[in-house]
Amino acid sequence: MTRTRILIGGGVAAVAVIAVVIFLVWWFQIRDDSPPAVTLEEAVSTVEEATPDATEPAAATATAGSATEHAAEAATEAASEAEAGPVTVDGTWVLADGDGSFVGYRVEEELATIGYKEAVGRTSTIEATITIADGRLTAVTVAADLRDLESDDSRRDQALQFQALESTRFPMATFELTEAVAVPEGLAEGEAISLEATGTLTLHGVTQPVTIPLEAELVDGVLAVVGSLPILFADYDIAQPRAPILVSIEDNGVMELQLLLVPGP
Repeated sequence: MTRTRILIGGGVAAVAVIAVVIFLVWWFQIRDDSPPAVTLEEAVSTVEEATPDATEPAAATATAGSATEHAAEAATEAASEAEAGPVTVDGTWVLADGDGSFVGYRVEEELATIGYKEAVGRTSTIEATITIADGRLTAVTVAADLRDLESDDSRRDQALQFQALESTRFPMATFELTEAVAVPEGLAEGEAISLEATGTLTLHGVTQPVTIPLEAELVDGVLAVVGSLPILFADYDIAQPRAPILVSIEDNGVMELQLLLVPGP
């Protein structure tokens, strides 16, 4: 083998090694596979992909099971009701059984040797009830247990129990509607609707008035609701977390929710 061939072969091997290293760095450190922001389309897709199974409204907290399973039974019930009379959205709606509903956060952070990354954490340990009467949204209560927030890094999850959100001290985040709002008529006809819910948000032991833009759609007997709200940490006395790997973090984030609801008992 000539010297030239040896050099060429060595060069090719070196390039291959570099390529592998770059891929591994991207896969384990740079790659951002955070869940996308909540959308009504995705929530509706979760319902539409339901698999038939017997379910019932959720208990006070999330239990084992699949929200899509509950959506399937809700679809069957809705079909039966449709034969009996027109669809109505008036009444009390509660969480469908399963983990398709969640409350969470997303925030930009800069990590040492990795760079900027969008951190996303979610908890499905929630309670939610909404009431619609005479075409108006008259009551909304959502409570989320922040101790069960999960992201793609358990170290972040553990840190938030004692820093920033301090979920061991302030385990619950809650939203309460304070002003009734008209619900567009198209909701009962299966149309996607938008509205703004004004109420109070309690986070980190601080209560502030907020207005959350919501989108909703009734599909297969399941009311899918999504919303997101920018949060300025200082408004809730939330200090920025500290960690050796954390270079910096934004002073604001986004609270987001996805609720899959069915008629209450």
